[in-house]
Amino acid sequence: MNVDDVAAELVRRRDLDQQARRNAPAGRWTQRERDHARGVDAANTRWLAALVAEHGWPRTDQVGEAAAHAAWLIAQHADAAPAQQQRFLTLMRQATADGQARPADLAYLEDRCRRNSERPQLYGTQVTITDDGEVVPAPLEEPQTVDDRRAAVGLPRLADYLESFREHNQ
Repeated sequence: MNVDDVAAELVRRRDLDQQARRNAPAGRWTQRERDHARGVDAANTRWLAALVAEHGWPRTDQVGEAAAHAAWLIAQHADAAPAQQQRFLTLMRQATADGQARPADLAYLEDRCRRNSERPQLYGTQVTITDDGEVVPAPLEEPQTVDDRRAAVGLPRLADYLESFREHNQ
């Protein structure tokens, strides 16, 4: 598969991922929608794992910004394969250090992996909706400095992020 084909396939798979989630805001899914999204996630995870095993992490200088961002999204939704998701995180850390992946995307994946391993998140990207409908961040490590960490990777203040999340998911 050539680089253009890889980039196109990453974007196609991102679109499938987003289509599977489009009708389920804030996690209010029917069982059928949940099963469909899980199937898309599993297929995307297997495909990305095979790609990175053969070619390494899809970097922006290789596949372009949109496709590199799509690779992150696939990794972000690889929750059913935590060891593989952790591998994606390791590879993406190096790509980010090399300037070939978005620091904000890495922050989301870092938090997702931490939450999936029941560790407090660093950036507050993963939220929970309480029984009374309040949007709150999942547990945070050193919450007093979360906005400093968020700023360092180009994310807005946590309060602004939570407000935006509330508005988008009403």
